[in-house]
Amino acid sequence: MDMPTVSELIRTSDPQDWRPGDAWLAGGTVLFSYGSDTLQRLLDITAAGWEPLAVSDGGLEIGATCTIAELHAFPGTAPADVRTRWPALVLVRPCCESFVASFKVWNVSTVGGNVCTGLPAGPMTALTAALDGVALVHSPDGTCRRIPVADLVIGDGVTALAPGELLRSISLPEAALRARTAFRRQSLTNLGRSGVLLIGRVDEDGGFVLTVTAATKRPVQLRFPALPAAVELRAELNGTIDGGLWHDDVHGLPEWRHYMTERLAEEIRAELAAAGSGPVSEPVSAPASAPKEGSL
Repeated sequence: MDMPTVSELIRTSDPQDWRPGDAWLAGGTVLFSYGSDTLQRLLDITAAGWEPLAVSDGGLEIGATCTIAELHAFPGTAPADVRTRWPALVLVRPCCESFVASFKVWNVSTVGGNVCTGLPAGPMTALTAALDGVALVHSPDGTCRRIPVADLVIGDGVTALAPGELLRSISLPEAALRARTAFRRQSLTNLGRSGVLLIGRVDEDGGFVLTVTAATKRPVQLRFPALPAAVELRAELNGTIDGGLWHDDVHGLPEWRHYMTERLAEEIRAELAAAGSGPVSEPVSAPASAPKEGSL
């Protein structure tokens, strides 16, 4: 950690206390690891007393300061009727485990912090966006606004949060939690950062939603009124994600991410089709184009 310009640590969760040169502090795992030579104060929200997880008839509210350890434990400790009513809770543990981090990080890193960093591979962004999560944001002028998590992260390390705004919680609606889901993740190494992370779901009305993260600079969602055919899904992927949207870093080149996204999307579609009442659609007539030599 290298933050030589920070002179104050203030315990507050009031956005009206914010001023230029401040940073909100929750778990701080990314903030401390990256360091800063411009920040002057840290506004610590860890003592705000926000409830980590709240179950209601409308769904699940996740407090921004909920730790990854608390969220990971939830599917095993939730009431039996909740686990039965919300089959999409099966996504919680694989998403938490996509951090590939030690229990020490899990015990301090927070759901809100992971989303607010705006990292393409952020697994909490993947989880909450895939389940139509809506963020409650408090502003320095005393107002509040709600924004879908899928629209909150808008680029690599970039969010739609204005200066001083504070993420209070993320609400997952009942309808999404009742959906059947499928999860796929791929990394270049066994313990590496996610290079591709896709989540598909089929709602009770038969609608299909595919959420693409890690492979792209921001979350991308495709929505269909019913499970599409393989060729339809691939066409929609290629029509929605242009070349500049594929992420490019040491954890995977764009060509590889594109190829794996097509491949894993089809696996998800086929899995959900097979688990439903209808027959599995015919596979794509031609295999997805393999990445160019050396792109792995």
